Amino acid sequence: MGKKNAAILLAVAALTLTSTVAMAQNLKVLGFDDNSCKAWQGTSGDPELRAAQVAWARGFLSGHNYANQRQQVTDVSAGTVERNIEQYCRKNPTGLFIDAAYRMSDSMSGRNEPIRK
Repeated sequence: MGKKNAAILLAVAALTLTSTVAMAQNLKVLGFDDNSCKAWQGTSGDPELRAAQVAWARGFLSGHNYANQRQQVTDVSAGTVERNIEQYCRKNPTGLFIDAAYRMSDSMSGRNEPIRK
């Protein structure tokens, strides 16, 4: 499977699953086998895997837009997403790179705080 097809597949999967899962009380995020910032940093030399991780994050943000149509994330490029994750993981090396996508949905939607029920 090519890099472009893998990225599209992951983005579609994230969009579909995120909108359904987001309503659950205990959010279960379907991502990669290893969602850690250490894993993110380890993909710097693997452009295909890095592109898939960025596509997942963009799909997550699209899922946010679907579920929260009144507070949508603005259009962000893959480069912007990658830079945000990189900065998040530098500040939080023991964290999860998928948490960067959560923070992007918080800050880029104008809400500036986590979603609460």
